[in-house]
Amino acid sequence: MRQTGLLNGAARLRARLARGGILACPGGADALTARLVQQAGFEAVYMTGLGATAARLGTPDLGLMTQSEMADQARAMVRACDLPVIADADTGYGGPLNIRRTIQDYAMAGVAALHLEDQESPKRCGQLAGVRLIDRASAVQRLSAAVAARDEMQANTVLIGRTDALQPEGLDRALDRARAYRDTGIDLVFVDGVKSRAEVEGIAQGLDGPKVVSLVDGTDAAQLGLSDLEDMGFCVALYAVTALFGAISGAGDALTTLAQTGRPPVQSRTDYGDYAQVVDLVSHQAFSHQFESDV
Repeated sequence: MRQTGLLNGAARLRARLARGGILACPGGADALTARLVQQAGFEAVYMTGLGATAARLGTPDLGLMTQSEMADQARAMVRACDLPVIADADTGYGGPLNIRRTIQDYAMAGVAALHLEDQESPKRCGQLAGVRLIDRASAVQRLSAAVAARDEMQANTVLIGRTDALQPEGLDRALDRARAYRDTGIDLVFVDGVKSRAEVEGIAQGLDGPKVVSLVDGTDAAQLGLSDLEDMGFCVALYAVTALFGAISGAGDALTTLAQTGRPPVQSRTDYGDYAQVVDLVSHQAFSHQFESDV
């Protein structure tokens, strides 16, 4: 496998965004899912904090993952695939110096882009009730620190400013925050927590410039097609939970069959050959065989 993702993911992501059109970015909870996203033909993968927390800790997305755990998860995904990795960086994990370290660690891990949100710590999934926000001025300072940290290390990491104000404070307040965040020098703005088509349309109409949308399976907003989102002016569409929900469903069904019948499913859609292809077994064996003795 070529390790191009580790070397220039940010540059390739910037080049892709410059071409225009919308970038569909499925979520990956781990390195294996990142490989599946690549093999499905997508151009980037999103390290979802919700998925990473579920895969690594088996818990809800309630701010339980540490900065080092998140950076380590992102690093593993970068190493596992050749796609630019867009990573959740939660709140930045503290004050300006913590944010500086987060930017450094993510950039050194090869992350192409990351987003920082305006929640209080500990944060929670943007789809949940009870989200608590820091004030707008503090959020602006948080993003300004991220921009300064990136420029200090001369990295080209794409920075995304995320607001979770939509559900607790409404569309107008969320748009006000997003406009203020855009002025800090970040690259993209992101209003999270959308549930309906009307909310997506309101963001598109009220927010100029490059912007990100995240669609959650099962919501009214997720019925919008990629072409619809492109027409509205979004440049990145995150599908954070599609692969995760599919994996939970598939594994649950297979295990239920095994528990009930004492045998694995007869009609499994994946066999060992499929698995070997996903993890690139042939190239690993070929490399190893170059240095093994025939004696």
